[in-house]
Amino acid sequence: MTDIEEGRPVPETPELAHREARAAGALGVLMILGAVVVLIDAARLRDSDEALGPAAAPTLMGVLLGVLGGALAFQSRRFLRTPQEGKRRLWRLTALVVVLIAFALLLPVMGYVVSSAGLFAGAALLLGAPHPARVVAYGWTLAVVVFLVFDVLIGLSLPTGPWGF
Repeated sequence: MTDIEEGRPVPETPELAHREARAAGALGVLMILGAVVVLIDAARLRDSDEALGPAAAPTLMGVLLGVLGGALAFQSRRFLRTPQEGKRRLWRLTALVVVLIAFALLLPVMGYVVSSAGLFAGAALLLGAPHPARVVAYGWTLAVVVFLVFDVLIGLSLPTGPWGF
């Protein structure tokens, strides 16, 4: 990296390198997901009698996208692996599973809005979102919007709980 104003190199800190490796890993996972979508769509294209049918180019692009995404994710994962971070990830994963189980148990009792607001806020806080008060407000807002979309616009009823929402 270079300093834009003076053109000199910016010293790379471990935090910056860690953030770049996480971003590269996330991009790699997104590339893999995109490759799966492209390959599924390519498989749905109709067959033809030609040597290279309509699915040839999308299949090739899907395979290349998947290979490059996998290589990028693998490379960044190898860079990010540290013993302490592994323990934190295991704790975070365990806590996320507990929040998800609590959501499933509370859904029929408390209703969709209350239990999903707790799920959204809990997951966001466990994943490191700043400003807990905002996270809770966003969780409630998201839960209400999803409830209204499914209930009013689509017509699917979600569990309402004791408050009717």
